[in-house]
Amino acid sequence: MFTKGYGIMSALHDIYEYVRSGETEKEGLGLEIEHFIVNEVGVQITFEEVTPLIEKVGRETGAKLLYVDGHVVGYANDKYSVTLEPSCQFEISINPYSALGEIEKVYLEFRGIWDPIFAGRGNHFVAKGNLPLVECGIITPDEIPLSPKKRYEYMDAYFRTSGKYGKYMMRASAATQVSIDYKSEADLTRKLRLFEKLSPVFMIMMENKTEENSVLQGASGKPHLLRIQEWEDLDPERTGFYPGSFDRDFGYAKVADVVCHTPLILLTDNDVSTYVGSKTAEDLFAEHVISEEGLTEERRTKLVEHFLSMGFFHFRIKKYIEVRVADSVPIKKALGYAALLKGIAYSERNLDVLEKELADVNNLEEIQDAVLRIETDGDQAVIYHNMTAAQWASYLIGLAVNALPEHEKGYLANV
Repeated sequence: MFTKGYGIMSALHDIYEYVRSGETEKEGLGLEIEHFIVNEVGVQITFEEVTPLIEKVGRETGAKLLYVDGHVVGYANDKYSVTLEPSCQFEISINPYSALGEIEKVYLEFRGIWDPIFAGRGNHFVAKGNLPLVECGIITPDEIPLSPKKRYEYMDAYFRTSGKYGKYMMRASAATQVSIDYKSEADLTRKLRLFEKLSPVFMIMMENKTEENSVLQGASGKPHLLRIQEWEDLDPERTGFYPGSFDRDFGYAKVADVVCHTPLILLTDNDVSTYVGSKTAEDLFAEHVISEEGLTEERRTKLVEHFLSMGFFHFRIKKYIEVRVADSVPIKKALGYAALLKGIAYSERNLDVLEKELADVNNLEEIQDAVLRIETDGDQAVIYHNMTAAQWASYLIGLAVNALPEHEKGYLANV
């Protein structure tokens, strides 16, 4: 049973307070890029090959080693962390910086360590939305092994019944994610809604395919946003746009409610992962699944972070807003994208302008319709106000360039 007085209401409160604690006057940008590490014919490095390298680099650089199920799966230092995704996608998560030049410096430092290590083994980095061998139909996702983590074993089994593209997402997709700060509950709501409206444009700007006309199996006629299509048909309970984000009462309490009612698939508690299928956090509290013993503040926080991590919406809300709609791209384009988001998110003038421009887009169905049009017609899709996605992209760049400091404007040339 739970610690006395601890149950669903306490969990809702914990999530509420966790998200509220993210309020800050800082204007940071966190950048994450997932990479494929492949050999000369495009086959990914294996878990058995890469984990000893991670442990060696982590120990040699004095970083904190990260373990899951007894395996070293990453390391963290005071600038960034490295982790392995389901089929050994190699992710760097750069700590928040307000200056794009600092983000670039950290990333190049990371590559300076790893490029020669991988090159010495006949491997190299590839940044694409989907593994080229899979996108081009040379192999299927079934031919790619998953990392031996219970988390991924459970997720893989669950997603085989929840939608069409779970094995594509886990084994053969990679993304670029940018996190932005919020000052208050109102600021979180404002930025989330506006960025959801703009996200179809971001998606096509950051599309990164190997072949122009490739499509997903069973999706002929939709040659764009393949990774987004994979997520859309992964599991409607935890993907797509943030539930209730356009409701009048949206805020921290609504976020907590969404988190507590999203099926968890698995529960990670006390560093042990167990399969729970479609049960939610609310279900687990009602069934007294979490033990009373040792329910410390640290453990409660880890539970909150786990609950939050199992929602795979286009925008994830933690102590920041995680924008998750971009394909994996090379660092120059990623920095251009970060510059674009910075020039919008941290400019009150641009937020005001865009809110007025898009005031008539007031529900998630209209935004999803724009995504569907782009999946078919790419940047020539006509979306809001009879403008194409390409025209919107140019407009947004024009707004952002006027908001960035002079020394950062050049980054936008690469977006």
